[in-house]
Amino acid sequence: MTEIVRRHVAALAPDALPAYVYDLAALRAHAAAVRAALPARVELYYAAKANPEAPLLAALRDAVDGYEVSSGGELAHVRAAVPDAPLAFGGPGKTPAEIAAAVDAGVHRWHIESEQELHRLDAVLADRPGTVVDVLLRVNLPVATGALDAVALAMGGRPTPFGLDPDRAEECVRQLTGDGPGTGPDPLGRQLRLRGVHAHLASGLAAAEQLAVAEQIVAWSAALAERHGFPLAEVNVGGGMAVDYEDPANHFDWTAFGEGLAKLLDAHPGLTLRIEPGRALTAHCGWYATEVLDVKQSHGEDFAVVRGGTHHLRTPATRGHSQPFEVLPVDAWPHPWPRPAVATGRATLAGQLCTPKDVLARAASDADGLRAADRVLFAMAGAYAWNISHHEFLMHPRPGFHYLGG
Repeated sequence: MTEIVRRHVAALAPDALPAYVYDLAALRAHAAAVRAALPARVELYYAAKANPEAPLLAALRDAVDGYEVSSGGELAHVRAAVPDAPLAFGGPGKTPAEIAAAVDAGVHRWHIESEQELHRLDAVLADRPGTVVDVLLRVNLPVATGALDAVALAMGGRPTPFGLDPDRAEECVRQLTGDGPGTGPDPLGRQLRLRGVHAHLASGLAAAEQLAVAEQIVAWSAALAERHGFPLAEVNVGGGMAVDYEDPANHFDWTAFGEGLAKLLDAHPGLTLRIEPGRALTAHCGWYATEVLDVKQSHGEDFAVVRGGTHHLRTPATRGHSQPFEVLPVDAWPHPWPRPAVATGRATLAGQLCTPKDVLARAASDADGLRAADRVLFAMAGAYAWNISHHEFLMHPRPGFHYLGG
């Protein structure tokens, strides 16, 4: 917890909790360090799905080359928040209306997920003569045996709804370039310019694992380009850099990753790589601050009930982990009755929802001595937190949002 966050939360009235608190100065410093660790021929895009709050998007602008969006709603929101920024449009299931809106918005790169999507984009362009768009084919590549076995969230290397199988990608290349029989004299792609390949295969990979996957993606992409005789300008190796909720001090090794990408690029002169981290850029800049409402024992175990819960901070429930936290003690106790406190040395921190799944941290020793009215700051709440939560369940008040160092 940064000192500016600690002071800010300590000064909040109880009724102002729960609240999300973001340290924008820390975010800018982290993003700048990531950018500095990457070679010049690596473009850094932020995956807006991780946290689309407008102040965060603006704070990242000086460090990132652009933003990746995955819906028409994200497209409009990010365009409004950072109007000058290049955008990449990804995600499966793009609707015809979203495709048309993205073309009109001047999307910088398209990640093509299927053959139908390619034809839908071409059909939209037919009504806009002279408009040319740059596309990357998203490919669901097989990877070396066991390379993705340990990851909790795999988007490729196995059957998924994401991207094209390699054989279908080959067919799309033929349609885009006119390479091979059956494409005819007027191939698909008069207004579609094939730039290369996109392959986001997994989330939660450490630097060495990310590099191994990136090397396989680039090698496959280079071979594809050579087979079909098109210039391979770009390869997007995705995001998914590991964030360790069990050990918050264990950060992704951006220095080692950047050095590995530099070696990879040395073997491919003229190639531009792109990465799309989301969680790894913003997770550590946000906290979910709340207050302990009650402490009670149930069958020999302590439970601390806090304002809010997983309807605000869904991450621990979806990932099955305990959210790391710090306690901010509050000495004042204005009531005449005894102050409830954790007495067993550990406690489960639960929210206000009527479900046993509303757990933010389970059997946590860091809760030893925790008392009613103390404040708890759940760390690493800067990504996939509020924006993926089921806000309306039980209709509790929404949290506040505070942006520090703006």
